Amino acid sequence: MLTRRLIVCLDVDGGQVVKGTHFVDLRPLGTPAAMAEAYERQGADEIVFLDISASIERRPTLLAEVRQTASRLAIPLTVGGGVRTVDDIANTLRAGADKVAMNTAAVERPELITRAAERFGAQCVVVSIDARRHESGWRVMTHGARSVTPFDAVAWAERCVALGAGELLVTSIDRDGTRSGYDTALIRTVADRVGVPVIASGGAGTPEHLVQALTDGRADAVLVAGVLHDGTYTVQSLKAHLQTAGILVRAAERTEGVYA
Repeated sequence: MLTRRLIVCLDVDGGQVVKGTHFVDLRPLGTPAAMAEAYERQGADEIVFLDISASIERRPTLLAEVRQTASRLAIPLTVGGGVRTVDDIANTLRAGADKVAMNTAAVERPELITRAAERFGAQCVVVSIDARRHESGWRVMTHGARSVTPFDAVAWAERCVALGAGELLVTSIDRDGTRSGYDTALIRTVADRVGVPVIASGGAGTPEHLVQALTDGRADAVLVAGVLHDGTYTVQSLKAHLQTAGILVRAAERTEGVYA
């Protein structure tokens, strides 16, 4: 049985971790470096740092904040937002990221996925797919989920893997911030069609939602944010529930971290 991962997401805007609903109504929570370090102490398997306004503002990723965050972590760090070129990816990896996630740039220039995989290895290349329900399927969203594309999310996922993506981060924009549960139908449909790890994102509200994403949704990992940021749950309590449900996860630390 494969070990499943619990990944903590830090949405960063203006150098602060923020949280909202459907990517709007954002409120500041703390610095990414301090929060990432605290979640590592709690037992997070990985951290995802998303510079959510970089694509909208057409600027590079906040590399100073990435360096500060990476310097305080021993667990893998994925960084996304503002990645538009191979050089951007190289700079982000040099700043300390282990993997780089791309969304808008991948849609606009799919060849970037292949070029990145060839230069840095597929294990470094994560394609982030923001999907919104549309008729009988899901449409890909870009620019911080503000722009809708004509692309079917599942077909796009398959194409990304064919181009060289080593992992997919699939976010349901309909569920993001609602705490109503992951869109397991979306996650399962993608997972059944690709041969790389799929991370379920958007909608975590209870420990059972994580179980559903990993079982019904067949995800390889779950991304969690708001329910940890506000203290409703800890990484340790979520992992304990997964273990009780018979899902193999890495042991969480007993020391709960705090952030500032």
